[in-house]
Amino acid sequence: MNILIVKTSAIGDVIHTLPALNALRRKYPKARIDWLVEEAAADLVIGHTAIDTVLVSRRKAWISDLKQGRIKAAGQGFTNFVKQLRNTEYDLLVDFQGLLKSGIFVWLARVKRKVGFGRGMEHAEGSYIFLNEPIPPVNMDQHAVIRELLLLKAIGVENEEIIFDLPVGEEQMKKIGQMLEAEGIDQTKPLVAINPMTTWATKHWRNERFARVADQLLDRGLAVVFSGGPQDVQGIEKIRTVMLGKATNLAGRTTLKELAALYERSTLLITTDTGPMHLAAAAGTPVVALFGPTAPWRTGPFGTNHKILRAEIACSPCLKKQCSQKHECMEQITVEQVIQATLDVLRGGS
Repeated sequence: MNILIVKTSAIGDVIHTLPALNALRRKYPKARIDWLVEEAAADLVIGHTAIDTVLVSRRKAWISDLKQGRIKAAGQGFTNFVKQLRNTEYDLLVDFQGLLKSGIFVWLARVKRKVGFGRGMEHAEGSYIFLNEPIPPVNMDQHAVIRELLLLKAIGVENEEIIFDLPVGEEQMKKIGQMLEAEGIDQTKPLVAINPMTTWATKHWRNERFARVADQLLDRGLAVVFSGGPQDVQGIEKIRTVMLGKATNLAGRTTLKELAALYERSTLLITTDTGPMHLAAAAGTPVVALFGPTAPWRTGPFGTNHKILRAEIACSPCLKKQCSQKHECMEQITVEQVIQATLDVLRGGS
């Protein structure tokens, strides 16, 4: 049996689908299971023991080529990828993405059964038109991990245990150990990672507040390291400039697998609602998560050992990237609340 999973992006969404992958592998231990994913999140599934082949869509690169007039390069890249996709005939395709950008590949793939949620799911963009076996929509006010598993349940794939099984090995753990040692971090101390940056302005918390949190943790004898992507380096440097103490900035210096290794090595992660939050939760690391415009019951860190901080105000969650209320949902979260939540989790609370 040949199975194709379609979940192209983003980091958190791909992580949410890993338990479904493992459920499929338990149901069909001898099947060939491939995964179609975009380049930015590919590191999360390449090397996963439950996957046979990873098909990497370089959609953003093709779009960039088109914008810069490299039409032939864009066309060739897309054509080569479609050839790779159509090289295998699949018995079952499960579209966990549910967007037009993924629907195009669902349409192009050679598949007998094309399964996904039908009309009625939020943000579906009409992708159900590419399915030949649409599944009735489920309540969106369930966690994304559960929604993915409910999609499988509708086609007879039951699941009793939620397992992420990130593809992180000794190589990544060794690399992180070397990086921490080179930064002079005392690895006998509890390590708290802070991931402060997001792509939504409405999810941001003030830089000076992150600085105060980091300083107070350092004063309590904890080691502190900041994490993020290459685009976060400057933002984190602004936080470090208003700190009294010293914390390491590893933003842009790790792959996704190495970042997962960092979180496995960490005692706790403090973070806004962003992809690395889900990476830490999947790695089994407790999370203190700051939520404003988004709904933690839908997309919070999955598991029971985490602490969610959010202001109970009428307009939250609005699920908007722009705010007309002076970011009150994030403004009302205090430094003292974050410190207390961190101490609670470190003491074993949740």
